[in-house]
Amino acid sequence: MNTKKLQKKEAKRQLILEAAIRVFARHGFTKTSVSQVAREANVADGTIYLYFANKNELLTSIFDEAMSFFIAQATESLNDLNSAPEKLRKLATLHLRNLGENEDIATVFQVELRHSIRIMKHFSQTTLRAYLRLMEEIILLGQKEGSIRRELDPKILVKVFFGALDEMTTNWILRKRDYQLKEMVEPVLDILLNGIVPAEETPS
Repeated sequence: MNTKKLQKKEAKRQLILEAAIRVFARHGFTKTSVSQVAREANVADGTIYLYFANKNELLTSIFDEAMSFFIAQATESLNDLNSAPEKLRKLATLHLRNLGENEDIATVFQVELRHSIRIMKHFSQTTLRAYLRLMEEIILLGQKEGSIRRELDPKILVKVFFGALDEMTTNWILRKRDYQLKEMVEPVLDILLNGIVPAEETPS
């Protein structure tokens, strides 16, 4: 297949994925049919099956491609930063900004993903694992440089950090997106890096 045909095929595939994101966000994954996705993409039903075996494969492809793109974007952005707190701030900003600027993909990630244990398992064993590994590398750097306490379990810290970003996004969706999601970056980092116990006052 020549380059022009490959480009045309990939463009059609992306068109279908973008249509699926919109329809899944609007109607929910379980209530959406392949025919609805086809109508949204303005293609025949059979065209969908030339690219995806079924509706589940459509959903997993959305997650895999969105996460792979995000991880590549984050990795490149982090290369210019030195300290772990800087890297965590950048990662949190990218995470919340990207989802905050794309309500449909945020809804699919935060709501529709949770409906299928099989798809959740696939996600947690592939691109999510790669994302959490990136977080862990930053935390290990922080422990090495002394900006993060060395006695803390990095795997638990990863779960706390990711869990906070994940919950902020879910709450933003449930609150009907009545504030800017990226505004949550500093509150999350303040709690993560400074804790909830008041700092000891310096004696005068």
